[in-house]
Amino acid sequence: MAQRLALHTWTLDATPLAEALRIAKAIGWDAVELRRLDFKRAEESGRPADSVLDLVRATRLPVACVGVEFGWMWSDGAERRRLLDVFDEQCRRAAALGCATVMSPVDKDRGEVARAVSSVREVGDIAARHGVRLALEFNSQCAQINTLGAVREITARAAHPHVGLLLDTYHLGRSGATLAQVEDVAPAEIAYVQFSDPPRTGLEPGKALDRLPPGQGSYTFREFFALMASKGYAGYASYEAPNEAAWKRDPTDVAREALAASRAVLP
Repeated sequence: MAQRLALHTWTLDATPLAEALRIAKAIGWDAVELRRLDFKRAEESGRPADSVLDLVRATRLPVACVGVEFGWMWSDGAERRRLLDVFDEQCRRAAALGCATVMSPVDKDRGEVARAVSSVREVGDIAARHGVRLALEFNSQCAQINTLGAVREITARAAHPHVGLLLDTYHLGRSGATLAQVEDVAPAEIAYVQFSDPPRTGLEPGKALDRLPPGQGSYTFREFFALMASKGYAGYASYEAPNEAAWKRDPTDVAREALAASRAVLP
């Protein structure tokens, strides 16, 4: 089966959601990925957050994944309760859109691994209640869980059937993960894939708004996607490429060029 490609709304962050959805549909992306921020912006504009559901349904574009809000691993008290409520809410929205996957980055700071494992089990139970699966993403620019090995330790210890790994080529590339390390990941561990190309030069610690279409940076996409195909990965690959220079360009051109570049590196 051909790899299905989704457009992450962060890629067109400067474009209103309705227009970004129209562009994705018109150009031929197979699906979209929604962020928690897309729902918050609807509220901030005076519309119900759930109006995003109707907006997306009207396009008839499938939703590949719905993002939650990170910070739930090591938070406490009222903030933890708020974040778990948000997690539950985003799982509900994903299910309402017929989407089987929610995603969350790991926390950006440091904490006890045992506490992170416990939190993963807790949010896994929330995901299970809604019939969705959490794809947990390590962040190459965060303080602690910044490698594939670090996040795999947590998901392995949590051993929750509704939690898996999110493999993002940008963070794989910036963290120095080898294809051999990716090859070591069992197919059942992989919940979701995101992709963009890290620049060859000019990388700055903590900076991540510099992501590029495949072929413009340093990542080995043909080998990566061939590896995903060999593992039988049947989910979407979401093009998540926030880039401050791209946000100043015509969003239709950005989305069209990205889709062409993405198709060019598929097996």
